[in-house]
Amino acid sequence: MNIIPGSKFIYERVDVWLETVRTKLVHLHQCRGITRNFIRNLLQFDPALHEIYNLPQAEIIRQYSLQGKNTAFFFSDLHNLALRQKVLRDMERFKIITIVDESYPPMLNTIKDAPLVIYALGDTSLLSDSPALSVIGTRNPSRDAGQKTELIVKPLIKDNWLIVSGMAKGIDSIAHQIALNSNGKTIAVLGGGFYHIYPKNNINLFKQIVKQGLVLSEYPPDVRPARYHFPERNRIISGLSFGTLVIEATERSGTLITVDQALDQGREVFAVPGSPLQPQTKGCHRMIQDGAKLVHEAGDIIEEWLGIGKSVRN
Repeated sequence: MNIIPGSKFIYERVDVWLETVRTKLVHLHQCRGITRNFIRNLLQFDPALHEIYNLPQAEIIRQYSLQGKNTAFFFSDLHNLALRQKVLRDMERFKIITIVDESYPPMLNTIKDAPLVIYALGDTSLLSDSPALSVIGTRNPSRDAGQKTELIVKPLIKDNWLIVSGMAKGIDSIAHQIALNSNGKTIAVLGGGFYHIYPKNNINLFKQIVKQGLVLSEYPPDVRPARYHFPERNRIISGLSFGTLVIEATERSGTLITVDQALDQGREVFAVPGSPLQPQTKGCHRMIQDGAKLVHEAGDIIEEWLGIGKSVRN
């Protein structure tokens, strides 16, 4: 259902829009001037999220120690009719999952700084699918990266594994495409809102994943991708998965951020070795030296799942 700004439906709904905690949570998540930790504190002390809407600005400053322009931004958005209308439109147009919903992914509930609100397009039943593996790597892969990815990932897909990645250029896109081409299951986690797909040349891939899999974003649909969003979203990629497989990574690759988060979350880390002459393999070799499991074939990952992951997940 398409809702246009100013429609009768929206104005009728605004008067009762605070009926549910989840609606208030989506609204607070879109307010400027506050953080996820701020909202978590609100939920802890006021699970109904009722009090904050009745407090004067001075009391918000006193109780929650907001400072400077953040207080003005937050108080303005808290009572902004246009923003409330936008929240309702977003809730009509997209599937939105909040941390207070029963449908919230159980795997994400176990991680630090779990996302409070997730926007979704596609098959949300995949969020409870298992086993899931995140497949990541450099944005500038070697010539044989596609073959390496297919060698390991395709047998997993045929064995009904779910592939999770970030729809970035390079290894991410290769992994998603292999899953789609093999009629497999895949989830993409974006670093921006659905109205601003990045990179732009992945718009067709985005549409394919929406149709055949699931696309997620922690960011409202109108939010443009920002540099700091990508390290943030990586915790969701690793958090949704039993383990993280690194196909290729340079020694100083941003991929290593996801690896660190996976380790912090207690997830398994796998790495594919390669020629020491290729810079794209140096990060993988370093990970293997630091304790990541060396992977030659899909069976190496399946063995780990049967020995560790399956019992933990069940």
